[in-house]
Amino acid sequence: MQSIRNIAIIAHVDHGKTTLVDKIIHFAKILDDRKEMGELILDSNDLERERGITILSKNVAVMYKGVKINIIDTPGHADFGGEVERVLKMADGVILLVDAFEGPMPQTRFVLGKAIELNLKPIVVVNKVDKENCRPDEVHEQVFDLMFNLDASEDQLNFPTLYGSSKHNWMSSDWKRKTENISELLDTIIEVIPPAVYHEGSAQAHVTSLDFSSFKGRIAIGKVYRGNIESGKDYFLIKKDGVMKKNRIKELYVFEGLGRIEVKTVRAGDLCAIVGLDDFEIGDTLADMNDPVALPRIKVDEPTMSMLFTINNSPFFGKEGKFVTSRHLRERLFKETEKNLALRVEEADTEDKFNVYGRGILHLSILIETMRREGYELQVGKPKVIIKEIDGMKHEPIETLVIDVPEEYSGKAIELVTQRKGDLLIMESKGDIQHLEFEIPSRGLIGLRNKILTATAGEAVMSHRFNEYRAHKGEMTKVEKGALISSETGQALTFALDRLQDRGRFFIDPSDQVYKGQVVGENSRDNDLEVNVIKGKQLTNVRASGTDKASSVAPKVRFSLEEAMEYIRDDEYLEITPLSIRMRKIG
Repeated sequence: MQSIRNIAIIAHVDHGKTTLVDKIIHFAKILDDRKEMGELILDSNDLERERGITILSKNVAVMYKGVKINIIDTPGHADFGGEVERVLKMADGVILLVDAFEGPMPQTRFVLGKAIELNLKPIVVVNKVDKENCRPDEVHEQVFDLMFNLDASEDQLNFPTLYGSSKHNWMSSDWKRKTENISELLDTIIEVIPPAVYHEGSAQAHVTSLDFSSFKGRIAIGKVYRGNIESGKDYFLIKKDGVMKKNRIKELYVFEGLGRIEVKTVRAGDLCAIVGLDDFEIGDTLADMNDPVALPRIKVDEPTMSMLFTINNSPFFGKEGKFVTSRHLRERLFKETEKNLALRVEEADTEDKFNVYGRGILHLSILIETMRREGYELQVGKPKVIIKEIDGMKHEPIETLVIDVPEEYSGKAIELVTQRKGDLLIMESKGDIQHLEFEIPSRGLIGLRNKILTATAGEAVMSHRFNEYRAHKGEMTKVEKGALISSETGQALTFALDRLQDRGRFFIDPSDQVYKGQVVGENSRDNDLEVNVIKGKQLTNVRASGTDKASSVAPKVRFSLEEAMEYIRDDEYLEITPLSIRMRKIG
């Protein structure tokens, strides 16, 4: 029987995980006949490539020295916590990848904590040792301290460490000794990670992930825990309340390289994709009909934030997008819930409004960005934190916030967080950088990144992860600037913007098209103000010296999608089309 190793890769954003997996695939020579695929095969979605983050976990398998290695990619960001938990359930060991300069980062800690709880065996890879200022030995100690703090067992603390550069395709047990390839890493995986155990007995498999194909519908992905699963045979699907449904497996696939190959049977310990199950959910168990026993269910992190999605009804609707009706929006949102597990969609009181619940601003903004690239037009409201009623008291989500900031700005950062009900827990120096850890209500994080980056000249590095629900911390003091609202529809003129510059900052450029009710800037005071940005100069036939000074307008404030989502006020919508992001007053 073939020996199998199931291994998950954990790494912080941009520490080189995707590059490493690419190199493993190239090294295992399974791409010989598909050389033209180029680099970075795993992050296949445009957004993943642009942001350098993994959003959807993917499975890859390679053969090395007669052993099949299933590599499971994990998302590095806490907003995708729902993905992380399930992915690790399929693995028997983990590779922890850390940057030789930055060391272990906060998000890595989140995923690593979950892996240690599940008692997985770690291998540490210190990557990018060819970078200037790298400090591999210190990083190795930091990783040990981190594991120790996460209550790792003695066996877990006795982890092997490899050093190298996935970009330059080498790995070695000593960072001063450069090797030719990454074979040492694959040898270590085979030696250290326990082989997937073959449990005898009646068949049992766990659905831990899902895929969707427009030809075959929903595909269940999971791990076989006991016995063999066979194609064309009937099984019971055990659902969350113990309900059993009879299902026949139509097709069965195992992973090979980047693709899947169809097989007749899959043995315990291997990962597979199953076509033919109807109405399955994550955590369901596929079991033998003569001996149906359910496996413990996986709990997916619950949403902490909600946003209102609605059709675009601004004066400019339908000019830039292909899909603009509520039918399009409804179909697209419900389709997303089929594969995006931490997402929930509810229809609001009216026909064309939907409440969408997600894990955080990043989680929701990636859905919105994907939709606008597909040609959708929509409007969203301000993100709201989900408040729960527990024992008659209001509870809200609390997050752990980590900020690394140059010493001279640390005071400003602390002041901004404490204004939003944040409590400083840890403060330590790492060279010129102050490392700050806070506990802060999730609602305090909305709009905080912008303010911190402004106060620290863009030097701060921020990350946060959900902790737990606790008693509501009371109202926050708000110091909000008012909005500048266009009173007319038409083309903005340089002359008008120049005249109004002392009123505040503008979000539009001269010659942009604006409509009545659009938020065109931020007032320097705290009240909303209607302004006319399309009013031209009074032309007369008298020329006088000194009246014709050249107009000069300060450049507009540019928002990314997430910044705009955090910036809008309660009585505003964000209008999102494939080409533009505009803010407007509701109504």
